[in-house]
Amino acid sequence: MNMAIRAGFTEAIPMSRRRLFGAYLEEARSECLRYLRAPGFMLPILLFPAVFYLMFGVLMVHGHDSAGLARFMLSSYVAFGVMAPGLFGFGVSLAIERDGGLLTLKRAMPEPPGAYLLGKMLMAMLAAGLVVLLLLVLAITMAGLSITLAQGLELLITGMLGVLPFCALGMWVGTLIKGQGAPGLLNLVYLPMAFLSGLWVPLPALPEVLRQTAPLWPAYHLHQLTQAALGLRSGSIFVHAGELLVFTVVFLLWAMWRLRRHG
Repeated sequence: MNMAIRAGFTEAIPMSRRRLFGAYLEEARSECLRYLRAPGFMLPILLFPAVFYLMFGVLMVHGHDSAGLARFMLSSYVAFGVMAPGLFGFGVSLAIERDGGLLTLKRAMPEPPGAYLLGKMLMAMLAAGLVVLLLLVLAITMAGLSITLAQGLELLITGMLGVLPFCALGMWVGTLIKGQGAPGLLNLVYLPMAFLSGLWVPLPALPEVLRQTAPLWPAYHLHQLTQAALGLRSGSIFVHAGELLVFTVVFLLWAMWRLRRHG
């Protein structure tokens, strides 16, 4: 809101739609530039899943005459890689910025409500898209997978939208702890969730109790969608998409409530 002084008092003048859109766009652009200029933070998020996929999805699968296994490994590491930009790119940065007072400064600035969070979400979606593209390139060139353009696009869209539940979860964790403690806490969420969701070990190989609790984790539902994008699963995807939507809304509202209450 712009402020004008008239007759000794201040009056709020609402932004035009054009200026409002420009403010959101500028916040998103600055957020993207800030992270692109911090390669020490972004490169591990982008390269960590690629290195794991090369070791376990390409080298260990090499020699096994099973296209289904190769596709399963790709779908698993796409889901694994997409989790990181949301949890770390959103959660860690939010915790550090709360600790440094940047969030308080943002609230005092005359910018539209939600622009700061929207910028972080767009950055996480961009990073997730880069992760998926990198894994697709490795799958086609090094694993020899035959992937159609439609499958590649569906996997890309699934990854870019699938990061949002983890943005909400990372945002919630970022409201619980400040500063340098966030990466350790998020790793305690990230790695066990990947295992318990069947990303590293197929669910039929896990104990019965873990198979039954797997649907509680958002990574499980994202994995079902990445498998469907590669033709490994048939049937409706709306149940899994709906579960992720509910999870996103619940944790986003919970995190926003905590931010308003605790700063």
